Amino acid sequence: MKRKLLGVIDATTFHDDLEELLMHRSLAALPFGGRYRMIDFVLSNMVNSGIRSVAIFPKLQCRSLMDHLGSGKNWDLNRKRDGLFFFPSPINDRTPNRVGSFDHFAANLDYFYRSTQEYSIIANCYTVFNFNFRPLLEWHMHSGCDITEIRHQDGSSMEMYLIKTSLLIKLIETRNETGYTCMKDVVSNIHHDYSICHYNYSGYATMIDSIQSYFSTSMELLKPDIWRQVFLKEQPILTKVKDEPPTKYIKGSSVKHAMIANGCIINGMVENSIIARGVTIGKGAVIKNSIIMQKCQIEEDCILDSVILDKDVKVEAGTHLKGTPHSPFVIRKGTKQGALMNS
Repeated sequence: MKRKLLGVIDATTFHDDLEELLMHRSLAALPFGGRYRMIDFVLSNMVNSGIRSVAIFPKLQCRSLMDHLGSGKNWDLNRKRDGLFFFPSPINDRTPNRVGSFDHFAANLDYFYRSTQEYSIIANCYTVFNFNFRPLLEWHMHSGCDITEIRHQDGSSMEMYLIKTSLLIKLIETRNETGYTCMKDVVSNIHHDYSICHYNYSGYATMIDSIQSYFSTSMELLKPDIWRQVFLKEQPILTKVKDEPPTKYIKGSSVKHAMIANGCIINGMVENSIIARGVTIGKGAVIKNSIIMQKCQIEEDCILDSVILDKDVKVEAGTHLKGTPHSPFVIRKGTKQGALMNS
């Protein structure tokens, strides 16, 4: 029992530099890698680490996130005991870079009171990584630390914290007296008596906090050495399962160095790109260095280079769109791009 972990995922963060992609969804529900959502990575890591009770604290637009996660069945979290829990925030303001808001936790304190897990892992929802939390728990227990902060190899915080559940409850209950608003406040304060330790994570990990980091990290997935570090057979990244037919490649089409999800129809050229489910690419179209989200329609003879198309975008025949790796061209969800623009 002592070695059991409670999973707590803060899904409230909003990054202004990602606003173009967060108009209709939370950051946790942002599509990534053709068939995943951002939250899939930390949630899968928790499940693969043996965590059977996970609380998700969403805010802003959480309908897309709740639709994606459902009952938690795809992560084996649809359980009679423990399982997946949603606790929407009663706070309406945007609070970027404030993982683990004690006010948000306080509004759902009964959940922590009822939990039987002695330790809690508090994590953000926007890190691409594959990490088993079990060795971290063992390290934390042997170190005698009160709180362990996970850090990158370069020493920067990954905004993930391991703490005894009883201490977490105490910090929540005394927040008004101490002035601590979140976990970051606690670990950065040198005037308390808690022992703060740092655990350096040596694997691949990238935090998505801007359009540029979203684009560059997506392109990194096309590198075999990076892909192998993120998608491990023994620790799979789980996601919502959709029953769709295989992608159809029309005679004359060309695909090089790309990730193509199910249900697409490819009748043009795709190179160094990520294509999500149900995308249609017309004859003569050329897609390079781009991210095309679910159910986009790209008509004949279009040329797209360094472009991000959000879901359900239609690009009219003959349209040319070009961005750069540092400033990709972003088209919002459900809009039309071409001679007659409806965005």
